[in-house]
Amino acid sequence: MILKDGAVELLNALFPHLAGIHVECVVASDRSIELEASTTSPDAACPVCRRCSTRVHSHYERRVADRGVGGRDVVIRLRVRRFFCGDPECPRRIFAEQVAGLTEPYRRSSTALRAMLVDIGLALGGRAGERMARRLDARRSRTTLLRLVRALPVPVPGPLRVVGVDEFALRRGHTYGTVLVDMETHRPVDVLPDRTGETLAAWLRDHPGIEVICRDRAGPFADGARRGAPQAVQVADRWHLLRNLADVLERVVKRNRAALVEHPPDDDDTNTVVAPIEGPLAERTRQRHAEVHELAARGVGNTAICARLGLDLKTVHRFLRAASPDDLLGPRPTSLDPYKAYLAGRYAEGCTGGARLWAEVREQGYGGCRRSVRRYLNTLGDGPARSPRPPECTARQVCQWVLRRPDRLDDDDRERLRTICERCSILATVTQLVQRFATLLRERRGLGQLVAWIEAVEDTDIPELRSFASGLRKDWAAVTAGLTLPWSSGGVEGHVNRIKMLKRQMYGRANLDLLRSRVLVG
Repeated sequence: MILKDGAVELLNALFPHLAGIHVECVVASDRSIELEASTTSPDAACPVCRRCSTRVHSHYERRVADRGVGGRDVVIRLRVRRFFCGDPECPRRIFAEQVAGLTEPYRRSSTALRAMLVDIGLALGGRAGERMARRLDARRSRTTLLRLVRALPVPVPGPLRVVGVDEFALRRGHTYGTVLVDMETHRPVDVLPDRTGETLAAWLRDHPGIEVICRDRAGPFADGARRGAPQAVQVADRWHLLRNLADVLERVVKRNRAALVEHPPDDDDTNTVVAPIEGPLAERTRQRHAEVHELAARGVGNTAICARLGLDLKTVHRFLRAASPDDLLGPRPTSLDPYKAYLAGRYAEGCTGGARLWAEVREQGYGGCRRSVRRYLNTLGDGPARSPRPPECTARQVCQWVLRRPDRLDDDDRERLRTICERCSILATVTQLVQRFATLLRERRGLGQLVAWIEAVEDTDIPELRSFASGLRKDWAAVTAGLTLPWSSGGVEGHVNRIKMLKRQMYGRANLDLLRSRVLVG
């Protein structure tokens, strides 16, 4: 059908990128809309020498797919011309005209459709992008979307001054990569195929002029930064420092978890009344114990007792050996029981190492595992053995109270933390030192106070904190810079989380080249 003026205006409103062509006819069907059109420009520029020409060589028809509308695909049957190039020096003798904003050489889709498909591929990937493209009346396969994403040119970063580096898992526990971020613009600049120091050093040599490198405390990144950019200042990330300290704090709290009990029993109190064990299991155990002993008193054999009560023979033997059902309900004896008094005494003397105490009781004849010794030591406080009681809080809650800003801690939690510190001198010392380090970290006062803090830690007898302080000394320059300079790796961690989202979105099937394109271009 021939278009009238009103229809032409409506068509231009629906397809503003068609302003450079003249639409002559529209053929619509149930699934598609075809536009017959021709170019309107009197001349065209040579793509090589950029000289305009009006000499027409010939005509031909191009089929250009465009964005769909109204649930129908749109195809433009465009009549274009070939021109002679008027420059005798130009190696291109004949060229085809292009419509700005609509066509590109060797493309069978419009510029607008291609841009939309690229955006879908970057945002959603293959399968999800295919479903979204179908809803947007631009049916394309997932392989087409991924091919468009892979064909995108990776942006080349300009001069870099401050970069952040961190690792991410391609396959957790097996294969890792490295992401580098411009910390001034917070844009990723490159993705490396591994996390080795050699690869990072080579990348830094190719990008001279870097002044600051933000990193975590991983050894390969420190070595690669030192070899690839010796002039740069390395900055240890404050979040990783606080996270490492939180892990140390949690280990100390778990080692002294007896202090989390609200009212530990007194060892000299011999009048403690033990409450009987109640519940469905206890009731069933008492009933079966009575039935087994009644049948045995009547002269019924053990095998017959098993058949009548539906019990295993070992269970019947255990019930017969127990004079009272309470013997079956209490804690069962273990091979560690003869050595608990010795372990409690050594623990009270200050020897708290599980491996050392396990070796000592093994010399005395203990044949159990090291884990059983550690599990028993966790029930001991600052002194002799205590009866285990349900703790009033968990170790993680205590760590949260210690690391939280004092002005953000409510009165109840502050009082509970104070009570726990009064029960255990080790936890009181650890709480004071950890809060002091968190304060100088938040206020970036490490240049003047870090040395004094490490000396205070070395004066204590807490092995976990002493090990943490030793690690700080090994990375002294980067730690001091992290507690002094305003730079941090927070922006890098955000991109690592984004990479995790992209990996889950692609179900782990994407190669590194596709992931790199989506990270850097998307």
